[in-house]
Amino acid sequence: MPDIVPFAGFRYNLDKVGQLTDVIAPPYDVIGPELQDALYAQHPNNVIRLILDRILPGDDTDNNRYTRSAKTLADWKADGTLTQDAEPALYVYHQIYNVAGQDYCRKGFMCGVKADPFGQGLVFPHEQTLSGPKADRLMLTTTCKTNFSQMFGLYPDDSGDIQKVLDAAIENLTPIEGTDHLGVLNRVWVVTDKAVIADVQNRMKTLPVFIADGHHRYETACNYRQQVAEMSETGQLPPDHPANYVLMMCVAMDDPGLIVLPTHRLFPGVPEWTVDDLTGKLGKMFHVEQIGKTPEAAEQAWTRIQGGLPISERQRQNMIALYTAKDQTWVVATLTEVGKRKMDEAAGDHQPEWRELGVSILHRLLVDTILGLTDMEKPKYVHLVEEVVTELKTGQYPLAALVMPATVEHIRTLSLMGERMPPKSTYFYPKLASGLVFKPLA
Repeated sequence: MPDIVPFAGFRYNLDKVGQLTDVIAPPYDVIGPELQDALYAQHPNNVIRLILDRILPGDDTDNNRYTRSAKTLADWKADGTLTQDAEPALYVYHQIYNVAGQDYCRKGFMCGVKADPFGQGLVFPHEQTLSGPKADRLMLTTTCKTNFSQMFGLYPDDSGDIQKVLDAAIENLTPIEGTDHLGVLNRVWVVTDKAVIADVQNRMKTLPVFIADGHHRYETACNYRQQVAEMSETGQLPPDHPANYVLMMCVAMDDPGLIVLPTHRLFPGVPEWTVDDLTGKLGKMFHVEQIGKTPEAAEQAWTRIQGGLPISERQRQNMIALYTAKDQTWVVATLTEVGKRKMDEAAGDHQPEWRELGVSILHRLLVDTILGLTDMEKPKYVHLVEEVVTELKTGQYPLAALVMPATVEHIRTLSLMGERMPPKSTYFYPKLASGLVFKPLA
């Protein structure tokens, strides 16, 4: 079971660094070179220097981005930039944000979660991982012996009772606040009340936790735990060793502030088909409806797919919008019964629920099987329709696709089946901020 534990975290000393806003950052894997430079310039103590230090000419095994992060961490502890909380705590975490003109507040709490390998406990993945990012994060973890960024876990709690317990616990406490580069307000409360912590632990002890974001970091935590155990005299860690637990933000699957945004695809380097070419290839497997001309018609195509439903209720997995740049045309392609049979044939190695996902239909049936683009260049991924329009105007992408995201229920169902979704099936917005609290591992 995913044991939940409080921990005494290291946090920024705001008397020394000023505003939390200036020192937080998004997770390392969404930080490009420009944002990395901006975060470096934003504040000398920005967490970017810990989670994604620069690679410098002359780096070697003794002096590199990982050793510099470790030295920075030690220096910040020594000079009081970072201070450790006196008592183990749960860190209640709210994010206030806006999407499409609607305000949301996503609620959860940060804690240590037992780092059991997938298949050995009640922590479940939903996406495949890659070796490169895991090697990178393991090197950072081994060198710094600290979790700098919390991964994102979902747990079932239809009644919302766990969050109610935490809401009551923070009612008279003052939060620490910081706003990220996208305008998302992050609020954190430190809960040390032993009775509250025990209540949350008791309620969580039999619940599964589904990884929403941070698969690479979770597997890294498991690898690090095993690595530390193998280096010990007994080959095992004592139950209270901090390496047994990884920093995680836990959010109820029914939290009203939880939304999943789509990840749209722009395909470079593919043939320059017209809409007639594309329609001919789709044949009887899709019903094709022409929507409009020019990149801007993406808005109409997306509205057609959404069907006017709010973000949390969008279920139209069988509809994909496609754009052919050669004649600047948007169409909506809806899977037919013929297409379903072809999908069953093409993806017979997966469960029926996997075969019903929009991203599965897009990649396994449409891209791989029908269009034969099995060795194509990696697509560019964006989340907003306006981003699709902007990118199409550059003329770099002969083909684009708008596709519905997998839902939280898909994650629950497929994870319990042992299935892994295609890459970029979900995008939980906003990303969790790094720099709110650090969990020591030694």
